[in-house]
Amino acid sequence: MVYLQSIMFNHPLRFMFIYPLHIRKFLFWLTFCLVSFLFVPLSAQTRRALVVGISDYPQSGDNSWAKIHGANDAELIAPVLITQGFKVVKICNKAATASKIRKELQSLVNSCKKGDIIFLQFSCHGQPFEDMNGDENDGWDESIIPYDALMVYSKGKYEGSNHITDDELHSYFQKLRRSVGTTGFVCAVIDACHAGNTYMGEDDEDDEEVFCRGVKKGFTPNGKVYRPRIDASGHFKIQQENGLANIVILEACRAYQSNYEIKQSGNYYGPLSYYISQVLNKKAITAKLDWVLEVKNMMDLDHRLARQNIVYETSLK
Repeated sequence: MVYLQSIMFNHPLRFMFIYPLHIRKFLFWLTFCLVSFLFVPLSAQTRRALVVGISDYPQSGDNSWAKIHGANDAELIAPVLITQGFKVVKICNKAATASKIRKELQSLVNSCKKGDIIFLQFSCHGQPFEDMNGDENDGWDESIIPYDALMVYSKGKYEGSNHITDDELHSYFQKLRRSVGTTGFVCAVIDACHAGNTYMGEDDEDDEEVFCRGVKKGFTPNGKVYRPRIDASGHFKIQQENGLANIVILEACRAYQSNYEIKQSGNYYGPLSYYISQVLNKKAITAKLDWVLEVKNMMDLDHRLARQNIVYETSLK
């Protein structure tokens, strides 16, 4: 026995050749299967991302959205995600219709597996949307604005079907969390706002144009006047549920605030997207709060953002 062990460990090839050919083939495949089992994970983790960025909306009188630079965010974020191993679907400008965004969100729900990491990015206009189911204390939902959503309600012509409200996004988030399970993670970035207008900045050092990603007018079937409720909270706890992945939702400003773009190296970006790109160039997206808090700290230190505060909602402790 000692002799055989010596041959086995010190002279493995000689050990193999003391057996008949059919035994050697069996041992070879047995070894191959054992090595495959040890070095291939039981469930491969896939990183998937949907990046939406809109700069140029259609112009149609009272329904004209101001020009912003959401597509710049998409061009900035997508390469960073690819470097981190994400499979990225990027849709910008006229391709970013409501139906296309919904189709890609549902595609994510259908394709993701347990343990996957999901990253969602929405860089576009935002608008308050009259709450029709009574779940909002201030009477207004928040909504993101796809390329083909109109600003003003018109009975029989446009009644809000292309707005994507926070209620609808929540439904997709829940489905994604369940699909990727407790070993997965979901992150959503909303670089939009729900109030404000576009104007020339009187107090900016270089008197540069200031771009705001929202409007003061709410979308309302009943003629309600949008009056934002002041809520100074910057962190909201999402209740964790059995079987669901952890989630973090990052928003560029509080619901009553405006989200102002910043200029970097000659280009305009959403501030949240810009600082996320800076952090993710150094750190990986994980189900931890360290990289989120670093983004928050960088935004807090930028004097150009004194009129807005980042918000993050999360189930992470």
